[in-house]
Amino acid sequence: MRIGSILGSFAMLSLAVQPVAAAEQAPAPLPDIDPVTGLYKPADKDERGLWMQVDEEERHIKTSPLLITDPGLNDYVRHVFCRTVGANKCRPIRIYLIRTPDFNAQMYPNGMMEVWSGLLLRTRNEAQLAAVLGHEYTHYEQRHTLKLFRDIRSKTSTAVWLSMIVGVLGSLMVLPSIFQHSREMEHEADVGGLNLMAKAGYDTREASRIWEQLRAEMDATAVARNTKSRKDKDQGMWATHPPSAERVKYLVDAAVATPGTPGATGSQDYARAMTGYWPMFVDDQLKRNDFGASEFLMDALIKDGASDWVSYAHGELYRRRAAAGDLEKAVGFYSDGIKEGAFAALWRGRGLARLKLGQADAGKADLVEYLKRSPDAPDRAMIAMMAGG
Repeated sequence: MRIGSILGSFAMLSLAVQPVAAAEQAPAPLPDIDPVTGLYKPADKDERGLWMQVDEEERHIKTSPLLITDPGLNDYVRHVFCRTVGANKCRPIRIYLIRTPDFNAQMYPNGMMEVWSGLLLRTRNEAQLAAVLGHEYTHYEQRHTLKLFRDIRSKTSTAVWLSMIVGVLGSLMVLPSIFQHSREMEHEADVGGLNLMAKAGYDTREASRIWEQLRAEMDATAVARNTKSRKDKDQGMWATHPPSAERVKYLVDAAVATPGTPGATGSQDYARAMTGYWPMFVDDQLKRNDFGASEFLMDALIKDGASDWVSYAHGELYRRRAAAGDLEKAVGFYSDGIKEGAFAALWRGRGLARLKLGQADAGKADLVEYLKRSPDAPDRAMIAMMAGG
């Protein structure tokens, strides 16, 4: 959850322009949104400049091939957002669901929000999603992007002058305070999101659990790659988030002090809403070539209840890696899924795994069954050839 990728462009722009005046007074939070129009207009030239940039970005997003347009999923995410921030504040916000497997959401100063599918795969319930959405809305309401832009602009005026005399090192001297500023904003957004969760009746303890889950996923990646976990790595001046351990601690403490804890988690509603989309999100995750993280996520999903497609995802994970013993494990997962339901791709996966194991007759029989169950499969010609015509 970063303040917005648009900041990178402005940071580079600030290093290239002529020196400017000292920082203007920090902007106040947004006024209440007009209950009639539901709109807010930028207040000054800085904000108008930012809006011009992100308006152009929004036009690109609307036609992006990565945009998830399914109305059911969009309506559900918007429902959670509106419950979290309230109907009036929700009305002018545009939410775009982006199909990409990384964990991220971001909100821009013109009221546009991106939610990435990798986040939807990793949040376990509605309360966790609400924590992220409330966090991003707090960035917007407190106008953090504008504040950080002004901070960069004012401090890099000195940096530009120094770089002319002593080179790039002079420019870097002012950056730690800028990015410390952004880390403070992350803390403010976390607390603001927690308060919004509480008002909406969500269990505020779920906010810290998101970060606990991500830390555990990073451990799983490290184990699979035989490296040291990066969960406690501080990326120094470039880190816009507080270290995860610190974040977990202050969110746990804040949740204890929040009135109404525990609240609702919305686990069942979340599972119902996501069931039709998780297979797509899981397939994207498998393509990241991160066996440890993918196995961790699959195990987490199976704890919420076995299903044919979760078994399929496990089978695909092991079949694609194909290390010693993996193909046998894959066949086992596909077989478990076949007992659970009738997801056609289970027969395809098991057939391919069996062929690699040298079980030609059984593998071809599975591929034939796959084609019977999925007559319009896009890979029909290839699978038919592998099945012996």
